[in-house]
Amino acid sequence: MGGIMDKVKKPILTEKTIRLLEKKQYSFDVDLNSNKTEVKHWIENFFNVKVKAINSHRPPVKKKYAGSLVTHLVRYKRMIITLKPGYSIPLFPNE
Repeated sequence: MGGIMDKVKKPILTEKTIRLLEKKQYSFDVDLNSNKTEVKHWIENFFNVKVKAINSHRPPVKKKYAGSLVTHLVRYKRMIITLKPGYSIPLFPNE
């Protein structure tokens, strides 16, 4: 189980994801090689919650130009985790 902990990178806090918190939906950046089942088991065990659904997507690659050199920024996968009613993940200390 220690390997998957490295695959779940960080929670995402943007205007949209903060609106999703009201619907008990939490967004996390995860490693490209992780799948929904691994992330579901890790979230349920680590936070002691029940997951209702997981949606995942890969944002498009962003190019960075440095003169004539073109590099691609690191790709990642983002997962939106919906929890069953009555559960929550404390992202802030006062929750």
